Amino acid sequence: MSLAPRAVLVHRTTEYEELVARHGTHGQAAFFLSSRGRDIEEVAERHRRTRRALAEVAAAVPLTWRQSRVERSDLDRFLFAPEDVVVVVGHDGLVANVAKYLTGQPVVGVDADPGRNPGVLVRHRPADARRLLPASLSTSTGTTELTMVEAVADDTQRLLALNEIYVGAAGHQTARYRLGLDDGRGAAEAQASSGVLVGTGTGATGWVRSVWQERGGGGAVGDVRLPAPTEGRLVWFVREAWPSPTTGTSLVAGELEGGNRLTLDVESERLVAFGDGMESDAVELTWGQRVRLGVCAQRLHLVG
Repeated sequence: MSLAPRAVLVHRTTEYEELVARHGTHGQAAFFLSSRGRDIEEVAERHRRTRRALAEVAAAVPLTWRQSRVERSDLDRFLFAPEDVVVVVGHDGLVANVAKYLTGQPVVGVDADPGRNPGVLVRHRPADARRLLPASLSTSTGTTELTMVEAVADDTQRLLALNEIYVGAAGHQTARYRLGLDDGRGAAEAQASSGVLVGTGTGATGWVRSVWQERGGGGAVGDVRLPAPTEGRLVWFVREAWPSPTTGTSLVAGELEGGNRLTLDVESERLVAFGDGMESDAVELTWGQRVRLGVCAQRLHLVG
């Protein structure tokens, strides 16, 4: 007998909840903000909208389904099952945060605060959940398969991301490594930089795009083209490469597709790789290790 589907509602602690947790009470938080010319009511109203959206989505889960909730900070400890339908109630970035923990489960993105989010990944309103949840199990329901990026270390550590993966120093120190492409195009280059960014078409609306624009929209980096979210192609950029007698700057940007991989041989005491801003769930790398980055075979299945 197969298990009933489970709706997993993913949400994030609101700014209001964080303020009250930090200051102890609503009144103390209100005083803190008012002393700085801010009104807590604006933050409290966003909190109420988010909670109403979460409650509306929870009420829309079919009675024959199971239901669970998971907060963003607990994602790395939550076990998703094959029969899950993942409902992200929040902002676009929360979809990216959960993507790395999934293995093909359908994802429904619900915008908890319309007007403040671009709505690229959270495309639906809470009222749509009643229709979308049952439909998400049908093969005829339209889904968008979004390309993901992966980093695989030589000790089998593996990291996935929907937007981008950053490899660099944990703080503001210089990252030292040897950068190369495993397709045989030239020798690896020793570099000292602020780190390396490898991004997808979904990430091309955020951090990756900002780096690309700073470099003249691709013209200064060999006509690098930003990919579409569903395209099986990545772009990579070296941030602030530093030239010296022992380090170069000839490999600073490029594209990856198919089985092509960017390789980094670590020459620092400690580097980290993390995806989509989740620094708390990073892969740690030490001197002499190698990490390879490229297109991930797994994709995010976004409903609608």
